[in-house]
Amino acid sequence: MEVEALNSWYRCVVDKKEFKALCKKSDWQGWKHMIIYFGSLFIAGYLAYATWGTWWSLLFFIIYGNIWGCSDALWHETGHRTAFKSKFWNDFFYWIAGYMDNFEPVRWRHSHFHHHSYTLFNDPYDFEVAVKKPTDLIYFFCYYIPFANFLFFHKTLHWETIKHAFGVTTEVMKTVVPEKDRSLCRWSCRSHVFIWVATIVISIVYQTWLPMLLIVLPNLYGKTLILLFGLTQHTGLKEDIKDHRHSTRTVYLNPVFSFLYWQMEYHIEHHMFPQVPSWNLPKLHEMIKDQMPPARKGLWGAYKEILPAVFKQARDPEWKIPVKVPA
Repeated sequence: MEVEALNSWYRCVVDKKEFKALCKKSDWQGWKHMIIYFGSLFIAGYLAYATWGTWWSLLFFIIYGNIWGCSDALWHETGHRTAFKSKFWNDFFYWIAGYMDNFEPVRWRHSHFHHHSYTLFNDPYDFEVAVKKPTDLIYFFCYYIPFANFLFFHKTLHWETIKHAFGVTTEVMKTVVPEKDRSLCRWSCRSHVFIWVATIVISIVYQTWLPMLLIVLPNLYGKTLILLFGLTQHTGLKEDIKDHRHSTRTVYLNPVFSFLYWQMEYHIEHHMFPQVPSWNLPKLHEMIKDQMPPARKGLWGAYKEILPAVFKQARDPEWKIPVKVPA
């Protein structure tokens, strides 16, 4: 059913031979990215630990947390099994990133396929809509503030994970996770909760915040950067239309941000052709950009239209950002 839905979307015209070349996966590209990413995470974490007790530690924990938060993009690429040619390494890092970003792997593999099949749809509902309408402005702006999600804990993925761990069948589980996979989903959530509890116990026994800050809390204080990236994907755009040019946006980012985001700023291209590995999305963009709306230039170029839109949609949920597409 969802495969049929995915195949019914508008797609830009591409040369079949060139497109086939773009779809080739590479273990080398995957390992190169992983080594740089986890190497950067380790260095930032070590510097935060080495400077513990000084103001420098605060700076390094902010850097560490935001690199950790970009595991969202790592989870996404390995979830599509396009980070590596090897299915084993894709799945191995997918489960690691699933813990890091608290995207429980079973629930999120199913819900993300659902998201691609029904992007920004209300029926069936797309559970990955980040900014629901009418916009809750306080909740929206708290997205970007470290630890502010504690104010809305009942809306967080941590609360969903806890509910699944205790056997609650939530609406998202009922809708997107097949019956045969729900037990695995619950046990996976229990493993997340176990790691949280074990880390808290270790921190209490040794009377130090360091294990918490390094293993459990990065997902709560290090989300600013990835949310700045992620909320550019669909916020303010048109719903219930099978043309990603109207419901999704592409943004140009600098090389560092693009690396951390696994080139997902080319998001229209990704939704049209999810089988293309992230490092080939810039090439795909060049092939089809004359068939698409202009890409926004930088994060500010995107937020110049997002910020007015969320205020308008707080008053009028039916309002959408108008997008002109080539005829």
